[in-house]
Amino acid sequence: MTALERLAVTVASRKGADPDTSWTAKLLAKGPEKCAEKFGEEAVEAIIEAVKGDRAKLTAEAADVLYHLLVMLTARDVTLAEVLAELERREGTSGIEEKARR
Repeated sequence: MTALERLAVTVASRKGADPDTSWTAKLLAKGPEKCAEKFGEEAVEAIIEAVKGDRAKLTAEAADVLYHLLVMLTARDVTLAEVLAELERREGTSGIEEKARR
């Protein structure tokens, strides 16, 4: 199991946990909209670090983005396995073809 898969399991296990004892539970208790907003904030922070060119800060922000993506997905009952299956479905298809199918 990869670190991302372990994190997804941990995030899912926090759904319904006591918000006073878990940051993840606190985020999830605020609802899907707040989880999406927080993901967006983290994505913007990652973009800023990418533009600045600071590899260490970008790496840290990218980790935050992945965590908050998993929280947002969990808030809407979408699993990492479902996302990975979608990526596998798209594998071998050019991005131009894939966009044209939408």
